[in-house]
Order: sequence, then structure tokens, then C-alpha cells
Amino acid sequence: MLDERVQAVLARLEAEAEAEREAGLPPERRTLPVGPEAGRLLFALVAANPGCEVLEIGASRGYSTLWLASAARILGGHVVSLEADAAKCEDWRRTIAEAGLEAHADLVEGDALETLPRLDDAFDVVFLDAWKHDYEALFALARTKVDPGGVIVADNVVSHRDELDGWVAAREADTTLVTVTVPVGSGLQVSTVLSPPAPTTP
Repeated sequence: MLDERVQAVLARLEAEAEAEREAGLPPERRTLPVGPEAGRLLFALVAANPGCEVLEIGASRGYSTLWLASAARILGGHVVSLEADAAKCEDWRRTIAEAGLEAHADLVEGDALETLPRLDDAFDVVFLDAWKHDYEALFALARTKVDPGGVIVADNVVSHRDELDGWVAAREADTTLVTVTVPVGSGLQVSTVLSPPAPTTP
């Protein structure tokens, strides 16, 4: 549930993100939150699942983690967040502590292309919100951690259409997935895993 502590931290991050945008900071230095509409959808995908195990690839300062961890704690789930930027990792820890969600989310610091393969967990929901040129490789790695019935959500598929059109089309054509693009926030692509990925031809 979104208690008053969580709501206050969400509001702080939203205000900081707006100030950063108005100041013209480059994207790599900004918070870049998914926003409340996308946050609510992420919450809905997680909250109803008992013991939901969530993987977040690209945690930034923890805005989306707040939605995911708040949902996971309802029925005993947990979030593992991956983030490479050291300053954002520090801010993530502050965010999660301020919201009182330390027991429901853990941070793995480092390049997700290196840290993700080392995770032994299986995940029910994956949220992908990293640099777009890494989406294909990160999605392929995440697929190995998700059993049939799991869901992989990717952000920015509308706002970054020029960069991700081919990637989106590949997901939609994949018969081992059921995929839909949801026009909230910057555009979320939601893929339900039906079966393991088809073997590649040598």
C-alpha cells in the first residue's frame, strides 16, 4: 500500500525531477522517474501476486522501486534492483530508507550486463528501464530468470520509438510471448512469457 511515507518520497522525487528538467540537466544526471500513471500499473502487476519476486533493471534513484516494493510487501514479495551509477545508488538507498521499505528491496550495484547473469533468483515480474541500446541484451538475460507466466515490462517504448521500434516489433513477433504496448507514461510494453525462448539456429 502507498502509506504517507511512501507518498511523501514519491512527491519529493517528482518535484526534484521537474527541477532537473527545467535546469536542463543531461539525462544521465537526472532522476527520470516513470511517473505516477506508469507507477500505478507496475503496482497493479505486482500487488496481487503472493510472494512476488521482482527484478528491476535500471533503478536510478528509486522512484519506480517505491511502487514495486510497496506492492510486493502486501503479500510478502521482494524487489531486487540493479543500478550502475554510484551516485544514484546512494540516492536509491536514501529513498528506500526514507520510505521505510528496506525490508522489501535490495540493491545490486554494478553494470547489469555483468550483475544480472550472476543472480540465482527466479522472478515473477521484471521491469526494464535501462539505456535503450542495452535493451536487447538485457531482455535476453532477463528471459533466463523468468518462468512461463511471468511478466517482463519495458519502459520508454513510445517516447523512444526511433530507438526501440525494431526491439518492440521483435517482442510482438515472438510466439513465446504475449505482448501489448500500454500508452501510459513514456509507453510500457508488457510481455507475458508463455514458454522458454525458441532455440537459436547455429
